[in-house]
Amino acid sequence: MFEIDPAFIATSHALGDLALCHARLQADARFPWIVLIPRRVGARELEDLAAGERDVLMDEVLRAGAAVRAIAEALGRPAAKLNVAQLGNVTPQLHVHVIARRPDDAAWPAPVWGVGVAEGYTPAAQSAAEAAARRVLGL
Repeated sequence: MFEIDPAFIATSHALGDLALCHARLQADARFPWIVLIPRRVGARELEDLAAGERDVLMDEVLRAGAAVRAIAEALGRPAAKLNVAQLGNVTPQLHVHVIARRPDDAAWPAPVWGVGVAEGYTPAAQSAAEAAARRVLGL
């Protein structure tokens, strides 16, 4: 049975399920950021997905990119660049990060990992971010 690693539960908010992935809003208001987690038991690497599933994942990554741009717009901080990463060094469950970046963000131009401390969304900003993401993702 598929289960989401507890690390994701602790650091993000559920947006809903796409065809392949469970989508989550990362709980760090400094960066509009969606994590996509393919709902496949035991998947740790891209190679653990079937060829057709990898195609679906790429489509969902592109949709998440549009969603993080929409989040950034809703928060009044339009994205200048999208970062997409599939690391898994800390949390090995297969997942893909899709992050909106700006030259004035807390980590620019470096990667977001290990920079400062996550800042939670205000209730209003979280509601706006989730609504923007769900609208674009069709959730």
